[in-house]
Formats: sequence, C-alpha cells, structure tokens
Amino acid sequence: MSQKFVYQCSDCGLEIPAGEIIYLCPVCSAKQQPNQPPLGVLKVVYNFPVLNKPTFRALVEEKFLQILPIHELKSLPNLRIGNTPLYEVDSLDGHTNDFELYLKDDSQNPTFSFKDRASALVSAFAKENGIDTIVAASTGNAGSSLAGICAAQGQKAVIFVPSTAPKAKLTQIMMYGATLVPVDGNYDLAFDLSIEATKRFGWYNRNTAFNPLTIEGKKTVSFELFSQLKEQVPDFIFVPVGDGVIISGVYKGFEDLLHLGIIEKMPIIIAVQSAGSCNLVDNIGKEDFVSTPSHTIADSISVDIPRNFYMAAGFISKYHGQTITVSDDDILRASSKLAKNTGLFAEPAAATAFAGFLDYKTRYLIPKGSTNVVLLTGSGLKDLNAVQALFEIPQPVSPDMEEVEKFLGGC
Repeated sequence: MSQKFVYQCSDCGLEIPAGEIIYLCPVCSAKQQPNQPPLGVLKVVYNFPVLNKPTFRALVEEKFLQILPIHELKSLPNLRIGNTPLYEVDSLDGHTNDFELYLKDDSQNPTFSFKDRASALVSAFAKENGIDTIVAASTGNAGSSLAGICAAQGQKAVIFVPSTAPKAKLTQIMMYGATLVPVDGNYDLAFDLSIEATKRFGWYNRNTAFNPLTIEGKKTVSFELFSQLKEQVPDFIFVPVGDGVIISGVYKGFEDLLHLGIIEKMPIIIAVQSAGSCNLVDNIGKEDFVSTPSHTIADSISVDIPRNFYMAAGFISKYHGQTITVSDDDILRASSKLAKNTGLFAEPAAATAFAGFLDYKTRYLIPKGSTNVVLLTGSGLKDLNAVQALFEIPQPVSPDMEEVEKFLGGC
C-alpha cells in the first residue's frame, strides 16, 4: 500500500517517509548557523497519483481528509475550527468599490485566531499517536490556541512566551489550564527554549516552521476561500507576515489544488509586513540573511528571525508573489477604518493585511473588477492596549438629562 504522503526538505529536496515524528531535515539542519533562519524545514507532499483526481466537491464532502496528514476526522477537536465567514464589502468610507473585496474573518475560530487551524491538526496527530503533552513557543496567539485546543482534547499544553506578550493572550493561556512559562526575552529565545524542552522532556512540539503539520493546518483556509468564492481563484490575497508560516500555508493549499488539477492558476499573494519587523520581505533575493531588531505594535508578527523564511521566500519567488511593508501608523489607521466600515475589530497583526490592501488601493494597484481577499487573522480583543492611542474614553456624565444634552452637544 502506497504511503499517503512523505516529508520533503524545502532546501535540499530530500524525501523522508512518514510514520515517525520528525521536525527538520537531518542533513540541512546539521548545517544550521546561529542567527539565521532554520534550514531543513519540511513540507508534506502527498501521493497525488493514487488520489484518482477527486473533484473539489468530493474533497469538501470528506472535509479534505485525503489531503490532510491524519487518518480520521474524529481525531480533530469537537470545536468548530475553520469554516470562518467570508464577508463581501461593497464600499469603504461611503464610496462604492469598483472591485470585489472580501474579508476572511478567522477571529471567529474558538480561540479567536487563525492559529487554531494549525493547533487542531497538530493535536489530532498527537491523539492518533498516543501523545499526551504538546509544547509551543508563542507571542500569544499560537500559545492561547494550543492551550484551548488541548483543553478540548484532554491533552496537556506547555507554552513558552515572551514576558511582554499582551495580557489578554496570557490570560487565555492560563484560563485554558495550560502551563505558562514566561521568558525574560523575545520570541526567538522562547522558541529556542521550547526546542530544548522538547529534547529534554520528550514532548511533542507545535512550533511553526519546526513542526511540518502546522502548515498543513493553515492551508485549509485556501480550500475554504476557493469554496466560498464558488470555486473561483481570487486575483489577490493580502496576508499578514511574521515567521512566514501563514503565507506558506495559503500557498500550500492552492498548490495542492493545482497538483490535483482542480485549479489552473495561482492567485497573486501579497506578503504584508510591518516596516518595524520586515526581516522576511527585506531579505528575499539577498545572498546573505541579515536580521534587524523588530519594533512594531503588531506583536503577533514581530519576529527578528523568520522561522519559515526559506520556504516562504521560495513560494513567493516561484509563484510571483508580491511584498509590501506598512508603518505602525498605517496599521492603526487600517484597524480603525476596518472597524468603522465593517464592524470587524482586528488585532494589529491582522489589520496589517488590511493596511497593505489600503496601500494598494491608494496607489491604484487594485484592478477594476478584480477579486481581492484580506486575511483577518485575529481578534482586536486580544490586544486592547495597542489601539488605545486612537481614542480617549469620555469622562462620565452626571445622571441628569441636561448634562447628557451638554455632553452630546460636544460630540
């Protein structure tokens, strides 16, 4: 019987049979240099010839099990993960759009972020392999996601986070009953410690760009978009980028559909990074990777060393993707415009994608009649402090109608 999939190194192309827990290519990871993105990140490659070219409708009916690295759907959590809303927006600031704009709202996942897609698949794999404890490093969203999914699955979660992570995300982690390990340092230090803990205690590691199954979970958003757009490939997809794992997942989903012959072209995928943390887009095409310290309001995509740099850069180059950076001021303005025009409150990392879209629109780079998707990856309630500069909460009025009239007169 043919294997359902193999792992393939995104650097050297080495294929490794499935069947055992593996994280990185042993050949390439042995060449790893300090302060550089990881080498040997693995990609899941399916045995497409034995799939008998299923129709997209057939894949939908079976919830894409043929192209997921698990054996049974019942291994997944009983929470509603994915199938998030895709909202069409006809106008902005009172002006009717001459293009189609869709917002994919992944804040509607159980822990209010896109990261649940990856956590669910990692958790399902652990369940099928009798694994009890899963560890992750996170700036907040991946940690709260894993904690919540593990709570639903009866598994243990250990989360390493920078001590500066937003309180709302730390609160989520604690409420789900996970073990929280605050690290006096940045995300990269938390990541390294989680890897050491994996080796020492034998835990299963969920880290993005380390565990190859995280991209397989994240690719499901592409299947949903294709379905929700009535089996049409959008022209542009704007994706917030930090480590480069979400954008790799979006590419991987459409690439799988391409290999199955279900689609004939790839969308143009636009990587949007904060100008204060643009180590991925700034290094594409350069011979030597050089990291600069990150300082951005978008904590979820604040990364000095993008862990999935090589795979993401490879996808962007192969499929002619585009890149853009936006300032923190752009991000805050985009968050405000998004909320006031659509009723969707996104955290800064998610608003980064919308800021990228607005920049394209301002520069007349959105073709008339084109179909555009913006990925909104997390709820604004996860980081309330980030948007406090946008407004001032009014002082209370006396419980007197005349005072209320005076107050309203100043509005």
